[in-house]
Amino acid sequence: MAEQHELRDRGLRLTPQRELVLQAVRILVHATPESILEYVHKTHPGVNLSTVYRNLEALENVGLVEHSHLSHGSASYHAAEELDHFHIVCHVCGDHIDAPKNLADDFVHSVLGEYEFAIDITHFAISGLCRKCKAL
Repeated sequence: MAEQHELRDRGLRLTPQRELVLQAVRILVHATPESILEYVHKTHPGVNLSTVYRNLEALENVGLVEHSHLSHGSASYHAAEELDHFHIVCHVCGDHIDAPKNLADDFVHSVLGEYEFAIDITHFAISGLCRKCKAL
């Protein structure tokens, strides 16, 4: 299993829970800790939410997963290799769009030039109105 090698290569101890959490993040894509727990419970009902959080933190610390804030609730987790986009979220219906990172290049470069601040565009969501809600 690829997760085993990745975990060991990054200096993490291999545990079934850690493998399951990483697998869930990759399968669910925009995974909240709660949705990860639900996925893990299908095969390992003894895992609790604090175990999911601990493993997400460990996986993020070694660069295998990253989180984004899509709403006011829990963060959403992605496999680090899949973060080639940023998020646009409708604050009315909650729908979200994964927009390619290069769409924000002008903004990112302007902020860097003006303020010498490097933005991680994948870490947060840009909130607004989707086409459907805007038409209402």
